[in-house]
Amino acid sequence: MSAEEQRGLIDREHRELSIAEQCELLGLPRSTLYYKPRPASEDDLRIMRLMDELHLEDPTRGTRRLSDELEKEYGLLVGRDKVRTLMRRMRMACVYRAPRTTVVDKTKYKHPYLLRGLRVERAHQVWAIDITYIPMQGGYMYLCAVIDLWSRYIVGWSVSNTMEAEWVCSVVRDAVRVHGRPGIINSDQGSQFTSDEYQRLFKEGQPCEGVRISMVRYISDGKGRAIDNVFIERFWRTIKHDHIYLNPPQTGTELWELCEWFIHYYNHRRRHSSIGKVPPVKRLPMAA
Repeated sequence: MSAEEQRGLIDREHRELSIAEQCELLGLPRSTLYYKPRPASEDDLRIMRLMDELHLEDPTRGTRRLSDELEKEYGLLVGRDKVRTLMRRMRMACVYRAPRTTVVDKTKYKHPYLLRGLRVERAHQVWAIDITYIPMQGGYMYLCAVIDLWSRYIVGWSVSNTMEAEWVCSVVRDAVRVHGRPGIINSDQGSQFTSDEYQRLFKEGQPCEGVRISMVRYISDGKGRAIDNVFIERFWRTIKHDHIYLNPPQTGTELWELCEWFIHYYNHRRRHSSIGKVPPVKRLPMAA
């Protein structure tokens, strides 16, 4: 159960149980119950938007280079610590090759990267899932999408103002319900994908039973490469530059409508040179 669902179960008018007792029964810290997210300032929103464009242009930029670019290109004095904080908020990670030394992996669930040397030869053999930051007028939201690597078809997507693991799980469940189970689902090692909720999807009797988990390790992994999740990264660049940046949404509803229109266009009408200059729908069997 997500923290949001737990908060919804708290009855502030309960006659027998105090709020502290209800939190204890639910395993919910009281600080989590009372926490109210502080909206980003206008200055932070502007910096985040510029950082997003710089990252799409060159995902190998780290905190030092982003800080330098913000000063040189836009005259903004933003320290590396500030850049690092905003990168975490945006779920942005620098992509680079690094010498492999002793790496302590703090994630609870570890899964190997399964796509190295793998020939993708059919639809639903491999899906890739990721989350990206979406700038809006006066705020931001997140877009989660699942892409079929063979056809480049977006088999599932959703927008949200938070990055709860349950939200990501619902995107996967909906994609499986419509298209059936893939052989492999590839992701990074973000907290949403190493969470208990996400891992339970792959247990016996669950929607993704039998599906193999693959995970990219972008940072501090000498075997990782910037192209490990290239197709979903290209989709982020395409939808932002070709549609969202040109039509900045003001509300979540407007963002959803923008994404719905563009993803339908991307799947059914946009021709991809890498798959024979046909739209993805031509390569994807609709009944898996």
